[in-house]
Amino acid sequence: MNEVLSIAVIIVLSYFVGSIPTGVIVSKLFFGFDLRIKGSGNMGSTNAFRTLGWKWGLFVQIFDLAKGYLAVAVIAGILGKGISIPNATFFEDLTIIKMIAGVTAVCGHIWSCFVGFKGGKGVNTAAGMLIGLVPVDVTIAAAAFILAVLFSGYVSLGSIVAAFSIPSSMLVRYNIFGANIEGYHLLIYFSLGLMMLVFYTHRANIKRLLEGTENKFSKLHLIRLKHKESKQSTKKPESE
Repeated sequence: MNEVLSIAVIIVLSYFVGSIPTGVIVSKLFFGFDLRIKGSGNMGSTNAFRTLGWKWGLFVQIFDLAKGYLAVAVIAGILGKGISIPNATFFEDLTIIKMIAGVTAVCGHIWSCFVGFKGGKGVNTAAGMLIGLVPVDVTIAAAAFILAVLFSGYVSLGSIVAAFSIPSSMLVRYNIFGANIEGYHLLIYFSLGLMMLVFYTHRANIKRLLEGTENKFSKLHLIRLKHKESKQSTKKPESE
């Protein structure tokens, strides 16, 4: 019973930490308006960068990352020690508890109780959670995110590429290079589920990307591939 109560406490604390609407708090406290009525209407860091400037956008991003990391490394890491979960698999109990805490924090960000259960897309909070679980793969995903943004100028595309990179990296590292990834057999399925969640929360962005109407950060589009255009010879029509 004590273990059930401990897990319940971890879930509640993780949800409330994840629910902290960083972008809304910053915009109201320092700018006098709700971030959700500006730009894309989202309370995440992308809209904060666009609406509040890069300094406050970076602050919102770091804080949203910290929410996921705190849920995994601090809340679950401390309160989850010693908890045993009866199961018929070889999954590690602490890994399961950390994942529960991380997912709860992400859900808190997406469905925040502080802003009418309407929050952000959860990418930063999910990234913070994954830093606590698979730091190497998150580093690879971060590099993929940066490259995708630099080549395209689309932050949403970078987020989608990063979400795809994490399970791909884990698969390659574990099965091809023989890397020892603690809790791999559970984390690989978890990362695939998280990837699908990111795809779902970005479904409107994917539609706009396909239609060519997605908002672009032109200042971040630093690498542009030059396409050689075929020059067609234009001969003047002969005079009659």
